[in-house]
Amino acid sequence: MVAVPTDPVRVLLVDDDPLVRAGLRIMLSGDDRIEVVGGAGDGSEVAAAVAEHRPDVVLMDVRMPGVDGITATEGLRGGASGGEGARPQVIVLTTFDADATVVRALRAGAAGYLLKHTEPERIVESVLRAAAGEPVLSPGVARALMDRVAGEDPAERSEAPTRRERARRRLELLTEREREVAEAVTAGLSNAEIAERLYMSMGTVKSHVSSALAKLDLTGRVQLALLTHDARSED
Repeated sequence: MVAVPTDPVRVLLVDDDPLVRAGLRIMLSGDDRIEVVGGAGDGSEVAAAVAEHRPDVVLMDVRMPGVDGITATEGLRGGASGGEGARPQVIVLTTFDADATVVRALRAGAAGYLLKHTEPERIVESVLRAAAGEPVLSPGVARALMDRVAGEDPAERSEAPTRRERARRRLELLTEREREVAEAVTAGLSNAEIAERLYMSMGTVKSHVSSALAKLDLTGRVQLALLTHDARSED
């Protein structure tokens, strides 16, 4: 069950196809928990649109003729649109569920991804979840997708040793308890399941997750899962 927000979730639509933007606007506007505040036709327009409209969530097309969605997501992740408080959650839109660009987008800081033919109810739920700071793509699914791409993409394979060492160094910033929570997140466990496994309260789990994300400068649980997965991967 997704929590009902006290104010409508502000959404920015980014897609080079005006018909796609129009369809998403009509569909999302049918739910009074969501307000579509603007749109953009290319990744180059995203920073300005975010600064103007201050969305909570950006629905971002991956493939656009100018600046692609991954580059635009990286810009938002880096605070290019106005600082820490201005970073919205990003959900990438894609046509292919096993596309390597999806993993690149998750690494760039996206909260998850949706296929463009996803059912309207699922898109609404995903927007609400992203606004609440929950992963749109479960850590378990993110890990499975990462495994598949890492095995098929030569670039991923060649970069794995460097990425592994970098991930291990970053995880050294965490306390032992935070690392245990990160491992549980990577296993796809919910906060309630982590609390039961590690014998701690839900509030403590949330505190450890928040602390880990802050120390590692990550945007959400999906990125934490990918980083932890990278650290334990082998050649």
